[in-house]
Amino acid sequence: MYEIQEMQEDVRKLREDVENFTVKRDAGVARIAQMQKEIRGTIAQVDLFTSAKDRKGLLLIGADRAIREMISIFKDDPIEGPLQEAAMSVWAKIQYEE
Repeated sequence: MYEIQEMQEDVRKLREDVENFTVKRDAGVARIAQMQKEIRGTIAQVDLFTSAKDRKGLLLIGADRAIREMISIFKDDPIEGPLQEAAMSVWAKIQYEE
C-alpha cells in the first residue's frame, strides 16, 4: 500500500510540473498515463495477493475444524493415533501449498 501511495504522489508531482510548465505538456501527459497504468497494475497485484491469502486462511480454518471434529469422533478409539498422524500430515501439506 505504501508503494501505491508513493506512486500516486509521483503522479501528483508530475501534474504540478506540467501545470507549472516545468515539463512539456505532451511528454507529461504521456508519462502520467503510463504511471497510472502502473498504479492500476500494482493495485490489481495487491488485490490478487490479498484475496489468495484470505482464501488460504479460510481453507485452513475449514481444515482445522474438520480435523478437530474427526479426532473428537474417534477419541479413545484404536484408530485415534494413526488418525492424528494422518491429520497432521494433511495439515502440513495444506499449510505449505501455494
